[in-house]
Amino acid sequence: MATPFHLEFEKPIVELEKKIEELNALAADGLDIGADVSTLEGRVEEMRKEIFSNLSRWQTAQVARHINRPFTLDYIGNMFTEFVELHGDRNFGDDHAIVGGLARFDGQPVVVIGHQKGRDTKEKVYRNFGMPNPEGYRKALRLMQMAEQFKLPVITFVDTPGAYPGIGAEERGQAEAIARNLREMASLRTPIIVCITGEGGSGGALAIAVGDRILMLEHSVYAVISPEGCAAILWSDGTKGEQAAEALKPTAKDIIGLGVIDEIITEPIGGAHRDHKAMAATLKEAIARNLAELNKLTTSDLVEQRYRKFRAMTRCVE
Repeated sequence: MATPFHLEFEKPIVELEKKIEELNALAADGLDIGADVSTLEGRVEEMRKEIFSNLSRWQTAQVARHINRPFTLDYIGNMFTEFVELHGDRNFGDDHAIVGGLARFDGQPVVVIGHQKGRDTKEKVYRNFGMPNPEGYRKALRLMQMAEQFKLPVITFVDTPGAYPGIGAEERGQAEAIARNLREMASLRTPIIVCITGEGGSGGALAIAVGDRILMLEHSVYAVISPEGCAAILWSDGTKGEQAAEALKPTAKDIIGLGVIDEIITEPIGGAHRDHKAMAATLKEAIARNLAELNKLTTSDLVEQRYRKFRAMTRCVE
């Protein structure tokens, strides 16, 4: 069971939920207060709908980072069967910030890859806070090349603050690993479906996000840098993240008009963290629908359409 965690703007909802708990405790003692409880429950749902349908860009970034938001292994557990995790880049080591392997999606063999964060301190450290080293991206590429060899679709889950910027990562070729993934994914001769499920942070996200269809959860973010990082560069003040988020426009609603993503996936009211199974079911339907369309294309048409898709993202404004 995940530890309860509430964002600042959720506090009015939490207060009402506490009152409902108190009333339910009284009802257990025999008091007839069912009508009062129903009224408050209705109010909670209305409040939740109102708040989450009017989130600011900064609030959306906070939801995207929610500690109880489903991670890659949660989606794998709810959407795939017969998952077999594969480890290592066959060069340096195994990066726990990226998980991947073979699985079945509605019976069809696929390769699934994604960033993996942690919830408690021990797991966060083990997963390096979801920030891969170059060996993580090389592991992902190894799995994608295997998928191409055996004609298996690739499904990726993107959720990272960014690639790890440590000295060791740079010494082992972080930039080269990311750049190579971009190049190889652009011409990979098998369908690729990308799901942005939380934070889509810069090159760390892009390294597994070149695909034929890019799906983005309603309360996720996707940008070249985090709001805090942007604020630190522009104003030498990382605390101005809220202001930077407005300038970056990193939400799904902002991005879909630019052609960077193909579809926004609706989340349960209150965010994906409130109902992992419902979120997985909605995303699974979208993946299945898009995969069925991609499976009808010839390999040549698939690669050509992917090439044209990313070429078309360039905009020139004078």
